[in-house]
Amino acid sequence: MCFEHLVHLSAMAVGYVLINVAPGKEHEVYLAVKDMPHVDDATLLFGDHDLIVKLVADSLATIAQAVVESIRQIPGIVDTKTLAGAEL
Repeated sequence: MCFEHLVHLSAMAVGYVLINVAPGKEHEVYLAVKDMPHVDDATLLFGDHDLIVKLVADSLATIAQAVVESIRQIPGIVDTKTLAGAEL
């Protein structure tokens, strides 16, 4: 099976941000992040992280900029871990 055509269709960069927040701030942070530019999905979690956010942009640099300049600036966020989607 040839996947070459799929590579050209998926020229967008994807990143996932795992977020930990201060106790009691989960819903507040979720509401702040869910409608931000480049946010494709946001889900509250149980477990090691409080929230996962999927970002889609034209480049990984744009995703990094969104994390540093927007997401990390939200009051209540304690820690983030960003995972870059692999481009095959």
